Amino acid sequence: MDNDILLPARSVPVDGAVLNPFVIVDDAAGLITFVSEVFGVRETAEARTPMPDGKLIHAELRLGTVNLMVADRLDGWPARPGLLQVWVRDVAAVLERATTRGATTVTEPTAFYGETTLGRILDPWRNIWWLWAPAPGQPDPTPSWEGGSDVVFSTLDEVLRSLAPDRRPGL
Repeated sequence: MDNDILLPARSVPVDGAVLNPFVIVDDAAGLITFVSEVFGVRETAEARTPMPDGKLIHAELRLGTVNLMVADRLDGWPARPGLLQVWVRDVAAVLERATTRGATTVTEPTAFYGETTLGRILDPWRNIWWLWAPAPGQPDPTPSWEGGSDVVFSTLDEVLRSLAPDRRPGL
């Protein structure tokens, strides 16, 4: 759908998306390897821009129609990990791939509304990934306020609270 503000998707250069996330982390090259291995995607080699000291000021990975842009945190810069959503074929398989590469499961595969399954991981760079998969025919869960599970909210709440600056070990 076009609107008067956003550039129409068909007009975005190089088949780009209208919105592309950018994260700043320590060890951007490590995150690139993680994302490549977990999601089976490749880094866009021509986008890699190293600084003289080897840190990456820019790199990209293409996930579907979106570029995930990544850079190393420089001295004085805060880390800016992301909250990222990805549609996958099999949430459990991606959770397994991610945890064998150092991620922590935040939310096990859980039935969600609209015939979908949701799972979440926290990667070693403090990015939280929402993993979604279609689940045709799967009934919607009972809302927590009607006696159903609150796992979708409680697991996210727990991990976000654990990442708050005043909750980090040693502070």
